[in-house]
Amino acid sequence: MRHYLFYIGQNYSFEILRPLQAEAQQRGDKVAWFVEGSDVNLDYFEPHEQRLTSVGAIRAFKPDAVFVPGNLVPRFIPGLKVQVFHGFEWKKKGHFRMRSMFDLYCTQGPLFTQRFIQMRDADRHFNVVETGWPKVDVLFDAEPYTWSSRNDKPVILFAPTFSPALTSAPALYDEIARLIETKDWQWLIKFHPKMDTAWIERYRELTCDTCHIVDTPSLAPVLKAADLMVSDTSSIITEFALLGRPVVTFKNRDPEPHLIDIHSADALEDAIANHLHPSEKHLAAIRDNVAQLHPYQDGQSSARMLNAVEYMLSNGREGLKPMPRNVIRNFKLRKKLGYWGV
Repeated sequence: MRHYLFYIGQNYSFEILRPLQAEAQQRGDKVAWFVEGSDVNLDYFEPHEQRLTSVGAIRAFKPDAVFVPGNLVPRFIPGLKVQVFHGFEWKKKGHFRMRSMFDLYCTQGPLFTQRFIQMRDADRHFNVVETGWPKVDVLFDAEPYTWSSRNDKPVILFAPTFSPALTSAPALYDEIARLIETKDWQWLIKFHPKMDTAWIERYRELTCDTCHIVDTPSLAPVLKAADLMVSDTSSIITEFALLGRPVVTFKNRDPEPHLIDIHSADALEDAIANHLHPSEKHLAAIRDNVAQLHPYQDGQSSARMLNAVEYMLSNGREGLKPMPRNVIRNFKLRKKLGYWGV
């Protein structure tokens, strides 16, 4: 029996790691969770999920591996450190930043794998294995999200990112409000957990029979419910594209061929209307993008990730250099967690 620790700091981690938990438990392994900081809603834990509340409890649990959707994990916590990633958005600053804290990077698709292999070859203190992303395992079989006023009209999902430099929420507010009133479409609005609360409240004022604010932490059913997505520069774009559906973006940082990128709010209506029923050429561009970012649609990414971890646990850090000491980052994490032991 292996012991696995899920080290989390944000609510989105639940949907990323629960498919991995299910696969581990099916294999007879044991899973425990640890929450760093105060941004996680503890009510999201299920009654059967084990939560550890101190570094001492983690050490007593003796994890064989620690799975991290975030960017940092203390080296003083025992176990193989596994980077799971919290999204697909490779265009955002920091996605390919090397922090020298992980033994194994489990990448989602060829675009990510190639970049991390280049980084590994420059400083061989970690391994890279392409596994796919656990969160996607449940996407294709998810039941579409439902709400009381739903009808048979097209469903537009607006899912902006939170970053002030990239979010489309302020720029598109007036136009979305107009389209809600004038077009025969339904709108779902799903906010990033870190979205500015002032903008969340403004969008909540738009709630009506044709506009529904989504509060569920589970994203897969919401994606399945939509015919088209409106976003900006966000990881959710790729998750939606995996379903073979069109995405309209606002000032995307590096728009790929499958995106309908606009630069002004008054272009939104035509962009939606003209792409609700994408052409075969557009669908082919979506498929080409998915092949680079996440080619796996078999629901087995969690299994591949656990297999990659088991291989490294069995073979150790064979062929790798020692992990950098990373003194400053580990000191900050000791201070944050209040742990000064060995």
